[in-house]
Amino acid sequence: MSDSNRDDRRTDSPTDATDDRTTKTGADVDSGTGVGDRDDPGRDHRDESTRIASEERRRKTSLVSLIVAVLGAWVAVSVLIYDVAAATLWNNLLVGAVVFIAAGYNYYRLTNDVPLSVGGAALVALLGIWLIIAPALLGMGTGAFWSTLVTGLLIAGLAGYNAYEAREARTVATEPEPGAP
Repeated sequence: MSDSNRDDRRTDSPTDATDDRTTKTGADVDSGTGVGDRDDPGRDHRDESTRIASEERRRKTSLVSLIVAVLGAWVAVSVLIYDVAAATLWNNLLVGAVVFIAAGYNYYRLTNDVPLSVGGAALVALLGIWLIIAPALLGMGTGAFWSTLVTGLLIAGLAGYNAYEAREARTVATEPEPGAP
């Protein structure tokens, strides 16, 4: 019994025992999936539309990470502008610094073609939620209250988007191939 799925049995013409068939080996077959195709050094084995979508996603998430890092720096520096209590000072300094470092780390990863850290993006999103709640809990003054609240809303939303995109990208990258056991 022969294996009908072998690459050396593929032909360009209908299978007929009386005709001369041109057989292709596995190295000559281009399946379109990129798996097991010939190795052309300049060829990207991914589907063109997938590659374009991935590049677009990477550019968007790196820009979002950069914006979140700048917002984290603003949270930390804003205490120098507003007259705040000690609790507000330390809260904004520490939370702003952590947001800046974690978002900056994700930006660094993306610019070096390393996938976005889901944990880092999720941490920043949680800290953004804390910045929404903290002004009321710490009794911040009017200027610091609105600055921290609005910045927290932006950080939570943008970092939540990054966490979602990082999770989606990881799901696509680790998705088993069709027909795999």
